[in-house]
Amino acid sequence: MLGDEGIINLLGAGSLLVIIFLVIALIQKMEKIKTLQAAVNKLQKSLDEMDEQAKLIVRIDMELNKTQEELNKKISGLYALQRLSREISTTLEESQIFKRIDVDYLNDMGFEKSCGFLWNVGEKKLLLKINIGYSLDETKSIESALDINREKYSELINLIRNKKTASSISLSDSALKDWLKQLFKVESFIFSPILPKEGDTGFLFVGTENTETLINEGDEELITILSNQLGQALENARLFEKTWHAQQNLENKVGERTRDLTNALKEVKITSKRKTDFISSVSHELRTPLTSIKGYASILLTGKLGAVPPDIKERLDKINRHSDELVHMVNELLDIARIESGRMPMNKQQLNLKEIVEKASDLLSAQLKERGIDFSSSIPNDAKAVLADRSQIERVFINIIGNAIKFTPEKGKISVNAHKAETGIQVDITDTGCGIPAEAQEAIFEEFYRVDNPINQVAKGTGLGLALVKHIIEAHGGKIWVKSKLDAGSTFSLILPET
Repeated sequence: MLGDEGIINLLGAGSLLVIIFLVIALIQKMEKIKTLQAAVNKLQKSLDEMDEQAKLIVRIDMELNKTQEELNKKISGLYALQRLSREISTTLEESQIFKRIDVDYLNDMGFEKSCGFLWNVGEKKLLLKINIGYSLDETKSIESALDINREKYSELINLIRNKKTASSISLSDSALKDWLKQLFKVESFIFSPILPKEGDTGFLFVGTENTETLINEGDEELITILSNQLGQALENARLFEKTWHAQQNLENKVGERTRDLTNALKEVKITSKRKTDFISSVSHELRTPLTSIKGYASILLTGKLGAVPPDIKERLDKINRHSDELVHMVNELLDIARIESGRMPMNKQQLNLKEIVEKASDLLSAQLKERGIDFSSSIPNDAKAVLADRSQIERVFINIIGNAIKFTPEKGKISVNAHKAETGIQVDITDTGCGIPAEAQEAIFEEFYRVDNPINQVAKGTGLGLALVKHIIEAHGGKIWVKSKLDAGSTFSLILPET
């Protein structure tokens, strides 16, 4: 048996073992606690990171929503601006331009109030053109304030002159900003000049009372574009009105001028008819005494009334010759009068142009030979068939070739050439004569006109030959003209109808 001391020693050893076991267990638990604490810390860190990420996601989501809202607002504003621009561009009446801006368009651009003013030169003040969101009393108050507060008014005018858009976020002058906010009763606003190239200028003011609505640079750009389009629309309307008034004035002047010309044409026709009738009447009246004078002179020259002394016979020859000249002139005057009045019909038939020219040259051959003038003609087969009155066309060629002989110096040349043209057969009669001054090339076809040159001062003539030629050619539906240069000859060209 163990003694008490042995029992005590045994108990002590057991207690020590228990203590050791407990210490080991405690150490193991502490290690587990440390491990768990590390895991807890790691988990807490993960939770903190997740919390930060969640906050970041929320912030990003809020920013994305804000950006989306701003983007939607901008897209809505752009669509509204596009529709409004289309509306503005469809009118050319200045009074209708501002009426196209209504509250719906304004709301889509993020504003509910607007005023538009233009400077009136006559009244020397800004006049209201747009009023959205204001009562009549409020607009009167705004107009009065603009008229009374000259200092602030001058600042607005400077903004217009400098073509500067200002807003509640960009306006550096806080006093002007506060004054505009108070005057127009808004929290945020945009002020943009309206600047047509000509005429009255002004400004467009838009604003909102909503404190949550924040304007930005995009809104400024939007309103600036709108004010520019208003300026362009005003310019187009004013230009159209100016053009329309100018057109009306032009139409009135054209109408007046047309009436004047119509009346003048009537007077010319009346005068021409009177002239034709007068020439015809006088010519008929002259024929009878001329016939008598020529008859008496012819009887005296025959000696049937007695012998005629040589000196008297010479004078009777002059009377007879001058009577023939007068009869010729009277006949030409009568023919011109008949053609002008339509009383001389043209007996048109198919003629051989080559035969007509040859006959005229045969009749004038003595004069051509006397002056030693070389005459030639070229009438090709495809240009010799014309539709004309034989006797009248013969007169035309005799007259023109006779004139060419008179004004062409000795040993000169005269040629007649024909060819097909678009409107008929063109005949060119060219000489190497003294030529015709440029200022006289149209006048030579008028009655009694004679070019002032040395030949005409010596040679006799009435100035009716070319006038008669022109009337005959025009009565055939053709035309005649001349190209000439002094001392280089002339070319008379005429168009005759072909068969």
